[in-house]
Amino acid sequence: MANEVPNEVPNEVPNAVPSPCVDVCAMDAASGWCTGCLRTIDEIALWSQLDDDDKRVVWAQLDERRARWPQGQAAGAKAVDA
Repeated sequence: MANEVPNEVPNEVPNAVPSPCVDVCAMDAASGWCTGCLRTIDEIALWSQLDDDDKRVVWAQLDERRARWPQGQAAGAKAVDA
């Protein structure tokens, strides 16, 4: 039937900005950043509430943080296209 509702809801919204999480969750006391994704605890906690533009701002900050982070320490998240 044409009006049937699908049984499954997709887990991801098409073209949504992905989370930078790399499943290495440990906060660095000196910087206040997660050693895996380099987000702050507030950025991690609010991620699901941010709109895509705000998520892209966080991604841009992660690129800047990665450049300042001591080489080889962060597990590293891949950059997302803006």
